[in-house]
Amino acid sequence: MDITAGVYTIDAINGSDIPSPVCASGGDNSDFGEWYRYTASEDYSLTVTTDLADNTGIDTRVHIYSGACGVLVCEGGDDDSGTGWYLSILTIQVEEGETYYIAFDDNWTAAGFDFAVVENAPVFFPLVFYTQTISLSGSGVCIVDMDGDHWDDIVGVSADQVNIHTQLQGGGFQSDLFATPNADHTPSWSIAAGDLDNNGKTDLCYGGGVGVTFMFASDDGDTFTESSGPQYVFSQRSNMADINNDGILDGFVCHDVAPNVYFISDGNGGMAFNQGGLGDTPDGGNYGSVWIDYDNDHDLDMFIAKCRGGNSPANINQMHRNNGDGTFTEIAASLNLASNVQTWSSAWADFDNDGDMDVLVGASSFTNGGHQLMRNDGNTFTNVTIGSGYDVFTAAGIENAPGDFNNDGFVDVFGAGGMVMLNNGDMTFSPTGVPCSNGPMGDLNNDGFLDIQNGSTLYLNAGNDNHYLKVSTVGNASNINGIGARIEVYSALGTQIRDVRSGEGFRYMSSLNAHFGLGEDTAIDMVVVYWPSGIVDYVMAPDIDQHLIIVEGSNPLSVNDITEAEIQIYPVPARDQLFVQGQSMNSLIRVFDMNGKVVLKTALQGGAIDVASLTRGTYILELRTAEGALGHKRFTKE
Repeated sequence: MDITAGVYTIDAINGSDIPSPVCASGGDNSDFGEWYRYTASEDYSLTVTTDLADNTGIDTRVHIYSGACGVLVCEGGDDDSGTGWYLSILTIQVEEGETYYIAFDDNWTAAGFDFAVVENAPVFFPLVFYTQTISLSGSGVCIVDMDGDHWDDIVGVSADQVNIHTQLQGGGFQSDLFATPNADHTPSWSIAAGDLDNNGKTDLCYGGGVGVTFMFASDDGDTFTESSGPQYVFSQRSNMADINNDGILDGFVCHDVAPNVYFISDGNGGMAFNQGGLGDTPDGGNYGSVWIDYDNDHDLDMFIAKCRGGNSPANINQMHRNNGDGTFTEIAASLNLASNVQTWSSAWADFDNDGDMDVLVGASSFTNGGHQLMRNDGNTFTNVTIGSGYDVFTAAGIENAPGDFNNDGFVDVFGAGGMVMLNNGDMTFSPTGVPCSNGPMGDLNNDGFLDIQNGSTLYLNAGNDNHYLKVSTVGNASNINGIGARIEVYSALGTQIRDVRSGEGFRYMSSLNAHFGLGEDTAIDMVVVYWPSGIVDYVMAPDIDQHLIIVEGSNPLSVNDITEAEIQIYPVPARDQLFVQGQSMNSLIRVFDMNGKVVLKTALQGGAIDVASLTRGTYILELRTAEGALGHKRFTKE
């Protein structure tokens, strides 16, 4: 059927031609399809949406193709980006005179529904992607290194197998199917990845509609062991994080209708179930969790984007501050983050490159207000939405995830409406069209630019002349993935920071590698990694445009980075107090032992540091001037 802009009704999905290839997430379980042909009368930004009031309660999936029958090419696909329950929104850029095929399938239901085709002015399009189709079995929702070589692989999951497309160092992928024990729960809502038993191979966490399954990879990565508990969990976002900081990753899963749950790993496949203490709202409303270090104390805190509607407590966002002793305190209200905006996910990054994590809370509905851009001001977060571009950005959606797509050194947001909000470098953002809706992100051709996977289509970033650094962390005392590590990169652009995270946005699992755009910078002064264990590594002047693998403890502290003329410390040896004299100093002070482990975090008060609690020995004092210069001084304690 030929269509133009307008609203159309599908009585039922019962056509014999099944949409292929699959362009959206959600697997390949279709038996029927409905097809429409659209020819662009001029260049447009074309939106196909089922997110209409009459469709409440219906589960839809849409694919858009170019090309000809038998050789169709995915232009985009979408499963659940709509603000309504399971509904779809897909926006692509179309060219005058070109024909496109819009197809709906019965992957979830054959029930009929309405859909709308909307033509808008073409969107400014400075990001260029080219497509590559892969044959992926299962739900393709994961980009992560699976074999321990730190190159991003692609993972598709079904109940009884894992399909891994291993990225080859010569280019391209090798596809392998690995049979697994039948999973009690598949990742119908979200997936997370990380090495739960520190054997060098990546394990998976499936967030299902009624429970949680862990799939453990063997030491050789060729077999998997399944572990599912009996507990009912209506899963939303899942993560892996070292919750008790014992050097072993744990699992965390948002619960939609009850307090959140987490699973403490013993490192040998045992996952102890816990409920409560990390989001205790009785009726849940927990949707998009992300583990970040918002207060720069180098332990992991956890923010929950919550969605229930109205003014229920289940709709108030939460921030759980890590107290450093295995306990957490919910303090969102004191930080100005206890908003009731309806949201499924948030994007956390240092958007203004001032050394702390800001947040974009993405609205999934404008019923309780729109998107909120919150700037971290140290002791609170300030709403800076007005004038940022997000105040006039009218697309809503469930996915929001950070990434520097043009490598200019400022983190963008891939979010609602299948748009990348490009960071202009001044805490303002510009909507930029991309040819697909949301999916996991990573570097799928090792060129240093972030790519996107959506179903069986890879959207490979054509890049530009900007430089980059990609960092992989390998823990020793910390978990082997280095999840929870804070990475700082110093260059002429200033200081950029990243936290290594497992699970961002709402549904997908993106790369564990940290990507830094460097713009036109041709040199890096220093890379610093603060590990969850307290150990700190310093890599001096690494090359640009490379993949840097940093092993915990391999780059211990240097000393005398600040000259004696700039800063003096006395007395040495010290007893109870150590005095600092010289340039204006930042008040935050850290002291390391000679293994590079943080043993004291304190404040400079009256030009003095209280070191009475330290035992006798030699230490290194980390100093930072008010202008941001970093250095170290060695001292002894009597």
